[in-house]
Amino acid sequence: MASSDTPKRYHVTTFGCQMNEHDSERMRGMLESLGYGAAETAEDADLILFNTCSIRESADSRFLAHLGHAKRMKKERPGVVVGVGGCWAQSVKDEVFARFPFVDVAFGPGQINKLAEFLTADSLSAQGYFEFEGFPAHLPTKRDRSFQAWVQIAVGCNLKCSYCIVPSTRGRESSRPFEQLLDEVRALAADGVREVTLLGQNVNAYGRDLRTTEPLPEALLAFSEAAKRPTAGTRPRTFAELLTAVAAVDGIERIRYTSPHPKDIREDVVAVHAALPEVCQHIHLPLQAGSSRILKRMRRTYDKQRYLDRVAMIREQCPDIAITTDIIVGFPGETEAEFEETLEVVDAVAFDGAFTFVFSPRRGTEAAELVDDFVPHPVKVERMERLVERVQHHARERTQRFVGRTLEVLIEGESRTDPDKLRGRTSHNKVVNFVGFGQPGETVPVQITGATSQTLSGEMSLLATLAG
Repeated sequence: MASSDTPKRYHVTTFGCQMNEHDSERMRGMLESLGYGAAETAEDADLILFNTCSIRESADSRFLAHLGHAKRMKKERPGVVVGVGGCWAQSVKDEVFARFPFVDVAFGPGQINKLAEFLTADSLSAQGYFEFEGFPAHLPTKRDRSFQAWVQIAVGCNLKCSYCIVPSTRGRESSRPFEQLLDEVRALAADGVREVTLLGQNVNAYGRDLRTTEPLPEALLAFSEAAKRPTAGTRPRTFAELLTAVAAVDGIERIRYTSPHPKDIREDVVAVHAALPEVCQHIHLPLQAGSSRILKRMRRTYDKQRYLDRVAMIREQCPDIAITTDIIVGFPGETEAEFEETLEVVDAVAFDGAFTFVFSPRRGTEAAELVDDFVPHPVKVERMERLVERVQHHARERTQRFVGRTLEVLIEGESRTDPDKLRGRTSHNKVVNFVGFGQPGETVPVQITGATSQTLSGEMSLLATLAG
């Protein structure tokens, strides 16, 4: 713990999604602008922060175990400040201090800036900040990698998926101003960033709440419903338009985004993937279930066939693109036949990878009330095993298409499995462990010599390097 003449130190533990990762970057940047330094462990910190997730029960359980440890540390060192931010804090805002009286400050995802207000107050008394105030774009960030950056393009979500707590923790959908985003990307590029990942709860719904009089880029006119139905000389911004503008920023070599919604994947976005090399050859397209009845229960606003039509549209324009997904097993009322429909979609699409989850009810959601239809846990586990085996089978087959090809790989650092190799990532979002040389942030050609369901291996292509 810091003495009176040394800077105070903080430690942030992050749970959950990429949005939380980015929020934690902004927490760290803000704290360091206040003079705090980073502590290696919570035991060494004067300020212990948790950035929480409430999407799945497992995240709650892990967080509560960490919080119990913080309680013991605060008992030993009463001067330690304990803070809880993020979606879990927002979801229990009315009871957090009653349940956890040792917590000093709690704040929702839209209230990160209030942490500074709390820490700089004349006296520290327990405070909670939970009002939705939009995106605090002015906050500094401390990134884990100098050449990669998150860019949050929107906050909140207007959808009402029956299993999801996000709308109640992050509020209504709101797009950040177009030019503000481009200014942020230009500043990141000037700072050495080469790859940006655009973030939103429903990222491809971006722009519907923004109006402009500017004409669409000519390449997008053929696909734009907005251009066909102008209102009083204005039109909404579009996600495809944003991708096109970000790709034009000097210095930006790669653009990723997460997560889109199948209902909003349109031809213009796919056309941008096909036309612009900066937009990566990877789309994460959450399925959640293969049964149209279960999808309706989930309130996903598409059915099985519409999802498959979206995949067909993507692969028609981008046949080599990697498609990954999310799938929930054991949603209330899911029958064996309906689970088999999920396996059928997995076979039909042949995903490059999938995040698979056993359903767990979230407080405050419609699905949590379907208690009479809960699928027994052993059945969920058995279905999950079959699903994972099927996904990995197709993923192994899909990765074989890269063997023998030379791919551009953005170096991320040393291989985690072999210190004599480097690790990087392709445009298809495949991790590559390879023999070669270069620094993190450099893009190098790698000839792929082997593949598993998850990773590729290879050797740096010296001939391609010399030719370039």
